[in-house]
Amino acid sequence: MRKVFFWLHLLAGLIAGLSIAVMCFTGVVLAFEAELVAWAERDARRVAVPADPAAARLPLAELQKRVREAQPELRSPGITVSADPGAAVVFSAGREGGYYANPYTGEIRQPASTAMHDFMHVMEDWHRVLGLGGDSRPIGKAINGACNLAFLFLAVSGLYLWWPRSWSWRGLKSIAVFNWRLGGKAREFNWHNSIGLWSAPVLIVLTLTAVPISYRWGGNLIYRIVGEEPPAQGGPGGPAGPAVEIARPSPEARPVGYDDVVARLQADHPRWTQITLRSGGGQRGQRAPQLGAASATPPTADVAAAPRGPQALTVTIRESGSWPRTATTTLTLDPFTGEALRRETFSDLSVARQIRSWTRFLHTGQALGWGGQFIAGLACLGGLFLVYTGVALSVRRFFPRRGRVAASEAAGSDVPAQP
Repeated sequence: MRKVFFWLHLLAGLIAGLSIAVMCFTGVVLAFEAELVAWAERDARRVAVPADPAAARLPLAELQKRVREAQPELRSPGITVSADPGAAVVFSAGREGGYYANPYTGEIRQPASTAMHDFMHVMEDWHRVLGLGGDSRPIGKAINGACNLAFLFLAVSGLYLWWPRSWSWRGLKSIAVFNWRLGGKAREFNWHNSIGLWSAPVLIVLTLTAVPISYRWGGNLIYRIVGEEPPAQGGPGGPAGPAVEIARPSPEARPVGYDDVVARLQADHPRWTQITLRSGGGQRGQRAPQLGAASATPPTADVAAAPRGPQALTVTIRESGSWPRTATTTLTLDPFTGEALRRETFSDLSVARQIRSWTRFLHTGQALGWGGQFIAGLACLGGLFLVYTGVALSVRRFFPRRGRVAASEAAGSDVPAQP
């Protein structure tokens, strides 16, 4: 049985090795993606706090107006307000980034350089679809999904193969302790075993949590395991729940101002760290009705093409001390009164949706904070070494060199023989 697993392990590694190496390399880079992008774009994201503590912040409606003047084609921006006084107000523009407003001066800025932002998106594309674009993206996703399953098998079977046959200190040390002084085959064998033994548990978590991301059946399996019905793809009643119908109180009614909404939310959630507001219901690429700043201007063609009727205001609130760390509170508000029509916290989610939330953020390490991200990145780095040492050992096995240096073999005399 050990030989069977060994050959399956070896073949799976050789077949999927290149894709696994790509996923591991990009995984190392993406471990601190948000932090690196925020640091690279600090020229736009950070603002100088006035020396006067009583300095007033400009209304969000005024900031929104200035963003519209600077970028009239900006579609349905979400607005993010931070409790950090040195953080700019963010008007998001989807994957393409966003615009940052100084809440004290009203200055609208974008980062001087988006090199880090663009680089990270390239890394994401390679991590998810092997860098393929257009009609080839599903092919890249399928290849990476299959290779991720192979990686999961490699990590599980590796634990079995690397587990010491005898619990002597000498045998355990040769497998579990990283030895810098070895060379040749003995070095590669020791590195493959020691790195694999310590990184395999984390790699199992990373690959297992990637399955629901790669495959719909993986997500549905979570629902079925806990006895819940998987949500219909694209149908109502999914994770976000059915749409909320909004009735205009009167023809003259105007949306409540953003500042009033934020002030109320800050009072109701004293531990808030970040509030994001977005008007819902509009189709992608269409302009949503502007809330917080009433206008008598006739609707544009984009607005006319959007779903008729007032749209609810969706608010996402992050709070300090929440558990899990990535948990948020989502409110659906009446745009005219600010009344909460629907409230959803992490504890309100079904068991399956809670597990799905955990799997998503365990895959990136964010569920456990920067420590989890560091461990995830370190395990991905270990995965790179596993690919290298695995290929090197396979080359030595299938293409043995004549006249090997005897000292290299002698240095590995304490290493248990491979199957």
